[in-house]
Amino acid sequence: MLLELKDLTVHYERVAALKGITIVVKEGGLVTFLGSNGAGKSTTLRTISGLKKPTSGEIWFDGRRIDGLPANEIVGLGIAHIPEGRRIFPYMTAFENLKMGAFLRKNKAETNKDYELVYTHFPKLKERSRQLGSTLSGGEQQMLAIGRALMARPKLLMMDEPSLGLSPLMCQEISKIIAEIRQRLGIAVLLVEQNARLALKLADWGYVLVTGSIVLQGSGQELLNNEEVKRAYLGM
Repeated sequence: MLLELKDLTVHYERVAALKGITIVVKEGGLVTFLGSNGAGKSTTLRTISGLKKPTSGEIWFDGRRIDGLPANEIVGLGIAHIPEGRRIFPYMTAFENLKMGAFLRKNKAETNKDYELVYTHFPKLKERSRQLGSTLSGGEQQMLAIGRALMARPKLLMMDEPSLGLSPLMCQEISKIIAEIRQRLGIAVLLVEQNARLALKLADWGYVLVTGSIVLQGSGQELLNNEEVKRAYLGM
């Protein structure tokens, strides 16, 4: 197992945001979270990446317990987090943003190869390499956020609402990119996505979160066919 959360509880002051959740992500797998705003999805990702400390429970990654480690060490172990809203550096060029993703890497030759790999996946970024991040379209900024994360050469890529604010056509493009990252590069993906249908079509396994608790789980196909999920998240 690549990632395991064991009975994880997280508080914001006295309010429990996560209430003893347990999840697993296999190597090369794609797992998604479903839930309304405030369910605890983003908190889960922030806690895994070390931006939020758990109240209790354990987080294991690649055979090592990581819930006591600082965020920079967690990145170095192979977890890349693309937060909601993309959070690119707006006054840096596209290339400088990619360079920040490789900040912890020491091997220049390997890093240069990965720039070309990112440009292969996202040719637009090569065309826009000297443009400031703030001048890119929403879809291009999302590609840049993904490219920056890939420059860290992660084993696990965590994505928080990658299709938010994008056109339906660009949502489909992002969906293809996520599938390609997993299939061609073998990177595991932990996905939080408002478009539940898109997420479940991509996912091996899904968890439904309600006010910090896991109330339902199953394969992507099982959840797509679940009547409760259809009513609550698929608009059926």
